[in-house]
Amino acid sequence: MNNKFVVNVIHRPELSPEYAEKALGGAKGVQDESLGIFLFQQKAAHDNGLKTTIQITYASLFSDEIIEIAKKHHDEYGDEIALSLLGLPCKQFREKYHTEDFCIWMFDEKTKKEIVDDCFSLFYKKFGFYPQSTGSYFLDAFTINYIKSKYPTVKCAVATCWEEGPKAFHTCNNSWYTFMDGGPWNPWIPSKVNSHCPAKDKKDDSGIVAIPHLSRDLMACFDGNGSNFGTHPQNVLRGMIYYDDNGSYEYPYLYNLVDQYRHLGKYNDGYSYNMMFVGPGWLNKRGRWEAPYELLEKSYLDGMKYYGELKKRGELIDMTMAEFADFYREIHPDYSTAECALWKDILYGSDKQYFWYADPYMRTCLDFNQGGAMIDLRPYAARIPQKTGIGTENVYDASYPYLIQINYRAGYFTHYAGAGTVKSCKVKYHGTEADLCLCRTMAKYEKIEGGVKITAKPVTVTLDGLDIVIQSVFTFIEGTGEVITERNILNDLHGEKVTLEEYFTGAFGTTEYQADMTDMTLGVDKEKIKYSYLGRKVVKNGKKAFAVIPAVCTEVGLYGEADELKAEEGIAFSPVYHLSATKTLGKGGLKTWLSLTKAN
Repeated sequence: MNNKFVVNVIHRPELSPEYAEKALGGAKGVQDESLGIFLFQQKAAHDNGLKTTIQITYASLFSDEIIEIAKKHHDEYGDEIALSLLGLPCKQFREKYHTEDFCIWMFDEKTKKEIVDDCFSLFYKKFGFYPQSTGSYFLDAFTINYIKSKYPTVKCAVATCWEEGPKAFHTCNNSWYTFMDGGPWNPWIPSKVNSHCPAKDKKDDSGIVAIPHLSRDLMACFDGNGSNFGTHPQNVLRGMIYYDDNGSYEYPYLYNLVDQYRHLGKYNDGYSYNMMFVGPGWLNKRGRWEAPYELLEKSYLDGMKYYGELKKRGELIDMTMAEFADFYREIHPDYSTAECALWKDILYGSDKQYFWYADPYMRTCLDFNQGGAMIDLRPYAARIPQKTGIGTENVYDASYPYLIQINYRAGYFTHYAGAGTVKSCKVKYHGTEADLCLCRTMAKYEKIEGGVKITAKPVTVTLDGLDIVIQSVFTFIEGTGEVITERNILNDLHGEKVTLEEYFTGAFGTTEYQADMTDMTLGVDKEKIKYSYLGRKVVKNGKKAFAVIPAVCTEVGLYGEADELKAEEGIAFSPVYHLSATKTLGKGGLKTWLSLTKAN
């Protein structure tokens, strides 16, 4: 494949946009300005030779003017007319459903169906056909399955907003109850069981291609508030990542972020993706945050101009959402194909690197600023049948649970040693030890048959005067839920022996707070313990250390060419669990396998 950089430009006309009506002195003022902004956005795209997907909101379906504009732009520019399940709140919606709620995934199942049928039937009445695309901030599996069964024309949907969880909640003064961490950052085919998980086969295929709500910075967004770091230009302004160059505002970070997504073609067989999705509320005439309207307008025009220039150079393909769904399925005939991103720091310009990997069995991240430590792990293999909305146990928390998450459950760098979730390796010699989390390095990507290999630059650990040169290699076997880790000693130790301990410190959940762990079982081979917060351990020369976690339907396994394996429970003050494989050697290395499987 030849470096195909695909961009979706999505616009939604909103007659009741996401900023308060009273801020502009009445509903009529909001509607007039909102329509004007939508037309400005459309013109910005069309002037740069870009087609768009027009996601019609519920409120807009009551506007004959918007219906006619959408039809006109479809005929003139090839824009797709789609249906958005965002933009529900309006006079008609509130009077019909008697609620101030507006997030489709938060309603009970009966109401979800009613809203979907209401929106789709009204869309058909206005346009004479059913849409091929739809979307929301998040679409749960129940809603996607219902839409596909009732309206089979739908082939593409905006289905989640990457890492929109506790971090976003906290930076919104603990008021933004839309938790949806743990999904893919790039397009995927959702599982029928849980929309966060990529489908593992045709039977598991929900029938649509999902795209993220925004294209995020895969480092800055993970480390901090994602609402400041996206190819949505107004996010960049909210993050104050721009400067005033003698009256001319500039934002090189925005272009660098687009280019970083273009670069992902190197790791995904030449295919890369990006999207621009900005509602009119972000461009209102009274400005947003400290940014005046002139800056909001300029940033949007400049963003579209950059996409247009890339298209003119033959370096970008603009597609509608429906077109993209067909394209994605064409280049992803194998469900096990992983999405990969070796992401560099484009915000601060450091040498920090993350490697992101997602396939139908796991989503994970390696941090090479910490020697290749695993800092995020989501067990897609579990296919957790998680329902969301009123009447379920997850009214607002739609996040896919983690096993490792260094921001919510710390990592290596904690005030209490051993308390944080992370997978890394300890090196021991003469009673001293060091963790590879302390060793900064860089990584190289390699596509291999059936997977990908990530090789870190060697690092030197010095213990009691002995230099130990270690290289870490990580091999992801697509469609298996397995990661092979090799810690190889590269130098001559002159007859000395060192001990390598590959360890996994895990927990589970979607926020900072740990649920009860007493349903867990830990062990090595057939020797087991029931988790009781007593700090007990099983240590033996066995075949596999494991942890079975019924709450997230997952079994974690660690095994390899080791002298001994260990499974250890935590204590109440440190509610985690530990698995490890240890080997003492004078040359060679330690090779281990991490496996994720579904546990009933």
